[in-house]
Amino acid sequence: MANTQTALKEAMTSIEGALGAALVDYSSGMALGTVGGGKDLDLTVAAAGNTDVVRAKVRTMEQLGLQDGIEDILITLGSQYHLIRLLRGRDSQGLFLYLALDKKRANLAMARHQLRKIEADLEV
Repeated sequence: MANTQTALKEAMTSIEGALGAALVDYSSGMALGTVGGGKDLDLTVAAAGNTDVVRAKVRTMEQLGLQDGIEDILITLGSQYHLIRLLRGRDSQGLFLYLALDKKRANLAMARHQLRKIEADLEV
């Protein structure tokens, strides 16, 4: 089992094109850990902003009566992918992994696969 920092570092090293990663509590919008980012990608701002995205999707699913879980949410920009993976499991309710990728270097399918593996090994 990996702790937060180990899991985020693994995301940055094992996922081609990773620009930044964060573990986020979407009840508060607070980043519990971040790796990467920089002046063009403030991960604490991204964590707070993507919290609103997750809350809106959860609320919409409830209003629609959908009895299904969200695996991940993909936001495609001109030069980046932003991947949000909601964590499952009783100790990780209300948390998501956030990953920003360089669109030119990333393989989206492999990134999703690796993020699933990192989630499975993550101990919060």
